[in-house]
Amino acid sequence: MVRTAADVRKAVESNWNEYLSKYANLFSSNYIEGSSPPSVFVGSYGYPKVLAGPMVPPVHGDTLVMDMPESWVGKSLEDIVNYRLSLVRGIQAVKVGEPHGRYIESLQDLVMSSRSTDSELEFVKNARSSSFVDSENAPFGPVGEIKNAKFSISSSDKNIQRMFYDKDVLAQDAVLELYNRGIEISKIQKCFSIGMFGKNRKLVPTRWSITATDDTISKSLLEEIVAFTEIDSSRLFTFEHLGNLYAIILFPNRWMFEMQEAWYDQNGNIGFGSDFEDMRGLSHYPETAGAHFASRLAVAEYLLANEIQAGAMVLREIRPEYAVPVGVWQVREGVRTALRQSPTLVSSFEQGLDIACKGLSVDKKEWLARSKLQKARKQKSIKDYF
Repeated sequence: MVRTAADVRKAVESNWNEYLSKYANLFSSNYIEGSSPPSVFVGSYGYPKVLAGPMVPPVHGDTLVMDMPESWVGKSLEDIVNYRLSLVRGIQAVKVGEPHGRYIESLQDLVMSSRSTDSELEFVKNARSSSFVDSENAPFGPVGEIKNAKFSISSSDKNIQRMFYDKDVLAQDAVLELYNRGIEISKIQKCFSIGMFGKNRKLVPTRWSITATDDTISKSLLEEIVAFTEIDSSRLFTFEHLGNLYAIILFPNRWMFEMQEAWYDQNGNIGFGSDFEDMRGLSHYPETAGAHFASRLAVAEYLLANEIQAGAMVLREIRPEYAVPVGVWQVREGVRTALRQSPTLVSSFEQGLDIACKGLSVDKKEWLARSKLQKARKQKSIKDYF
């Protein structure tokens, strides 16, 4: 049974009301203690003066899952939203380019931690609920302005520690080094956001750091992929989670990539976003925003792992049951998971698209009408004349 957006919102709101009842003391107290996943958040409002701070749930123990998107595939939308609502966000106003004082240094120590970290936050006033559930914004739990913060740091990740203390390493190189050493992308993003990398270190709003990390890593992977031999047959991969349907078509070609999104508004009309790039890269900020870089990273990882080069089209259909957006991580993890499935081998790109569209409600003609990749495929290259 397919649930409507209203059904999902109702379930999420029920979870939130249950949470408020269980932890009502959070809103009548200026103090909280618990185990941070560990997690920090840097806002973008008011940039270059932003609100930055830790996120701490009112529970002790292993809370890593609360802020590790890589482990959320297979979780329900309500589960994921509940993780977000359960994290109390401490904030303090800071300028992104100022020399880091003790407060930011303590957040950097927190992010380097390899396990959940016992934390105590004292607020200037009682924490206040800032949660909301709608179709446009990711939910947040309670927020409080920090007066004092204490973290019981036990152990730090040695790889992150090395990049943090080496101030001669460029931020881009630090990101790539940690990725190549198997550090989760969500962890790298937090480190980048809280100003731990590079020669001229500054805070980066969390939203921007996510996109920058996906972009940096995928560009590096593509530098290797363009030297590989093109695949000799087309492949179709599909996956569905959280009300998002994904179809990825790989076909024999030099590297080119297109990511398209389609969604339904409250009136049942379809909206679209579409972005295309070839070996020259992307010449504009994508209509699909961070989803373009997140999906490109997942595709690049697959090609590199299999030492192949291909053209790729990623289609994402956002169904009404995806009532509460939970972040661009789900695009990256959705495409990653799709590419771990056994592919459907097809005779051509066209056949792959035909089969893909049978599982989507948006018509094939709608996707093709906005596709620059389809036009680029039909252009002749030098090898066509030999």
